[in-house]
Amino acid sequence: MELRQLKTFRTVATTLNFTRAAEVLNYVPSNVTMQIKALEDELGVRLFDRLGKQLALTNAGIRFLTHVQDILNQLDEARSMVLDDENLSGTLTISANEVLCAYRLPVVFHLFRSRHPGVRLIFRSVPNQQLKQTLFDGTADVVFMLDESIRSGGLTVEPLVEETFRLYAAPDHPLTKRSVLQLEDFHSEVFLTNEKGCTYRTMFDRGFEKEGMDSITYLEFQNAEAIKQCAITGIGIAFLPEMTVSAEVARGELVALPWEIPDLHVHTQMLWHKDKWISPIILFFIEAAREVIGVTEHH
Repeated sequence: MELRQLKTFRTVATTLNFTRAAEVLNYVPSNVTMQIKALEDELGVRLFDRLGKQLALTNAGIRFLTHVQDILNQLDEARSMVLDDENLSGTLTISANEVLCAYRLPVVFHLFRSRHPGVRLIFRSVPNQQLKQTLFDGTADVVFMLDESIRSGGLTVEPLVEETFRLYAAPDHPLTKRSVLQLEDFHSEVFLTNEKGCTYRTMFDRGFEKEGMDSITYLEFQNAEAIKQCAITGIGIAFLPEMTVSAEVARGELVALPWEIPDLHVHTQMLWHKDKWISPIILFFIEAAREVIGVTEHH
């Protein structure tokens, strides 16, 4: 029984897909299939039921996975114990969406790198709806999400800071001259938002529908930078988290409109897998994120 077979088994058991496991491990699919078959032959039991194209762990596979997780975690722990904290080395993979990558994480990365230059940091930008799966697949150690309060049985979720969302417009926009806005003031306006499917876009739609306004004109974008630039040029009203526009507001290029988005409670949250052994590398990164983002001032 080889160590790589155990790692392959764990990956197949979490993805329940040979092709996906092969991508994660950077193997060809036939190699993954061969390793699992060799493991099953050696153990004398089937670890997976192959139900057409679907894979499912057998009872033996479920029991074996518990022990494999323990073995691999202990190995990680043993490996880290021979290193001292001053000379930590290894690889850490972080995932987040585009907004957090641009506006929250650079300072965290800088602090962590200054303390642990020997650690190789890999960052992958991943759409919000796919982030949790990267933890189950094992393709990320820690992820950051911009979302309502997340509950997950298999993941540890730590809210770091509540994010304020506002409506922003160019300073010469007529609505910036008003101290109070009514719902009907928005009827002829164009809203610049993220595409449908984004969590806070869904909450934005829900808020306006609750207010009885369901015929809204949208221009949809994939990133905050495009939304800001279009708002600055007067194309419409931007819906964005406050953290993304502080520079433009300070320069007078955008103005926050006096309108509260109803029932919008979004946090930057840090997640990791409950069953994953938290190595010193991961722990130091989590602490750096708490230090930087957890004390972020917000209004």
